[in-house]
Amino acid sequence: MAHPLQQKLESTLNVSRQFIFGQDDLLEGILAALVCQGHLLIEGMPGLGKTLSVSVMSRLCDLDFNRVQFTPDLLPSDLIGTMVFNQNKNEFTTKFGPIFTQILLADEINRSPAKVQAALLEAMAERQVTIGETTHSLKQPFVVLATQNPIEQEGTYQLPEAQLDRFMMKIYVDYPEFDQEKSVLELQMSTLKDIQAQMDQASLQEISKAVNEIYVDEKIKDLIIRMTHSTRPGNALFHKQYQGVISSGASPRASLWLYQLGKFKAFMNGEDHVKPEHLLSVAQSVLGHRIILSYEALIDGVSAQNVAYEIAKKCL
Repeated sequence: MAHPLQQKLESTLNVSRQFIFGQDDLLEGILAALVCQGHLLIEGMPGLGKTLSVSVMSRLCDLDFNRVQFTPDLLPSDLIGTMVFNQNKNEFTTKFGPIFTQILLADEINRSPAKVQAALLEAMAERQVTIGETTHSLKQPFVVLATQNPIEQEGTYQLPEAQLDRFMMKIYVDYPEFDQEKSVLELQMSTLKDIQAQMDQASLQEISKAVNEIYVDEKIKDLIIRMTHSTRPGNALFHKQYQGVISSGASPRASLWLYQLGKFKAFMNGEDHVKPEHLLSVAQSVLGHRIILSYEALIDGVSAQNVAYEIAKKCL
């Protein structure tokens, strides 16, 4: 019999599918981010429902939600806030920015330059921001759900590797199938206002606790480390066929998220322990954006995500 909390997750997914068609991986990824409190990077062409998916899920989980449209002229103070001089009181007061929320939708995150990304980095890593000389803690949970257009699109910036590593995983959104896109034609956007919350913050905390209690065998832990080490050139576990393809591999954060997401996948499947297939199902999303390809591999059109999956499969 399914766990009541697992049923609550499934119910939330089923309701979200009434508004978002053909993006099951994305919807489950957003739920995983909220349960595991990890940040999620979503990449896809415009018009595929990335922003809508985040908006719908925030309503279903009854969490505070702010959306920031990242643009080339966005300033760090527009995101985190600033100090404002109050002439009546003859003192500075803090004006808090939209980052003070539980779900921050960073829309088209790769359209803003490095100084804005740097301001976001502290919040993603430490769950706090510094305004003036004062450090402010962010609400809990705090999750950044960032969307971006493919880097080939005009007017975009490459995200720094240090920031990419802060994202729990990266999900690619593709075009829907024929029948799925046909269903979009009948979607009434006005019904979004009638969405009823399926979970709340307390429910998410309960689910998070249940996920953490999923058993992970020592052999599975070894498998996680093998998957991560196998992406690193110079490591004893590195596969020689990728020599000259990968310039640097995944960081230890990849191991941590494989471990946590493996538990989440097991919980979603109604199982009490993590299996190799659970890890393999998330390996591409966790490892792909952390692998840095060589210049030659990029020229040849090699996909880091495909390389990550093949490396993980060889470790089984």
